[in-house]
Amino acid sequence: MIDKNAVDALGTRVLGPEHKSVPPSAWGKEIHEFLAQHPRLSQFQTPLLTVDDGRMRHNVDVMAAWADKSGVKLAPHGKTTMAPVLWRRQLEAGAWAITLATVWQAQIARSFGVERIMLANALVDPVGLTWLARELDEHSEFEFTCWADGIDTVRAMTAILDKAGATRPVDIVVELGGEHGRTGARSKDEARAVAEAVAQSPRLNLVGVGGYEGALSHDRSEKGLAAVRNYLDAVGQLHRDLESAGLYSGAAIITAGGSAYQDLVVERLASFADEQGDRGVPTSVVLRSGAYIIHDDGFYSQISPMIPSRSEDPLTSAMHGWARVVSRPESGLALLDAGKRDLPFDEGLPTPQSIDDAEITALNDQHAFLRFPDDDATAPVGTVVRLGLSHPCTAFDKWRLIPVIDDADADDPRVVDLVHTFF
Repeated sequence: MIDKNAVDALGTRVLGPEHKSVPPSAWGKEIHEFLAQHPRLSQFQTPLLTVDDGRMRHNVDVMAAWADKSGVKLAPHGKTTMAPVLWRRQLEAGAWAITLATVWQAQIARSFGVERIMLANALVDPVGLTWLARELDEHSEFEFTCWADGIDTVRAMTAILDKAGATRPVDIVVELGGEHGRTGARSKDEARAVAEAVAQSPRLNLVGVGGYEGALSHDRSEKGLAAVRNYLDAVGQLHRDLESAGLYSGAAIITAGGSAYQDLVVERLASFADEQGDRGVPTSVVLRSGAYIIHDDGFYSQISPMIPSRSEDPLTSAMHGWARVVSRPESGLALLDAGKRDLPFDEGLPTPQSIDDAEITALNDQHAFLRFPDDDATAPVGTVVRLGLSHPCTAFDKWRLIPVIDDADADDPRVVDLVHTFF
């Protein structure tokens, strides 16, 4: 499912100043050579983002067991980390595929030998679609699925694939959206028309239905949960309609899921994997949650169904920021050397975890404003502050190389790996 040799080869890359916060003493060394010296976190410069090895392994195991027990397949969204070494962990734990958002991301995955990819988006870029046609024709083991939500998308894809001389049809999931949502056909009738157009295209193959329920709610209020349930029920009904109409040429998939409502996906859709409709179409339910491998101390720590208050085996945050006090310009205020270019902020500001009664009130490009009750003895210049973070999808994209530590709670954790990201 992934080329292990290609992933392992990342360890031979040479470290240099382009790798933010890596110590200058490591420049010129291959990654495996540097790690053989058993470096400690204190050797790295600040600011810094780290991930905890044990916590990631725990999260991968928890999610794999939960999906297996629930009767669904996992195709974790690889855009969260864009890290092949972490995709490998997910695939080795039983993930069915890797989901991605853009054709360029899919090309990265293919360069590391990922054999089954779901593109949770429409693909109408002529250059990208021509590449895909060639990749499918040249590699019979490669399985690829993308989405369509309009007849114009079907026509555009068909025309581009015709021009490219494609011989293998591209598998298509029809995307159902919702009012005020993101992409997706806005009604089941519109979605059925798209499915019929796909079924009639000689270059496309209808394989399922799906969408993204996270666009319809941002909390777990009764209203929000009801909106998600209603949407998922509509996705399930669309599948039944297409099945009854005989539009599937073979086995089908139903796909949904972010990292906020995977319990509702199982609640409303998992049963489709255990039954066959009028025409006996074998159906798989595919969950695309991506953030679970990292989790967080912010948005997902509140909304996920897999937190201590909602689960006996919860996920735990595997990422932390580390920033140093560089200025104490006034009482009760410290400026840290980490800002928007280093840490996520779109789903909540970082939270100090090593200083009591303190909070981050703002981020500039390269600074964080740490405020606390007036106390000149708190956080003197040079103090390193551990930060809880929110939203891994906008944390990883700021780092080319992320240290993996053995224990985030240790006084000076050991760095056991360096994760390459591709953004």
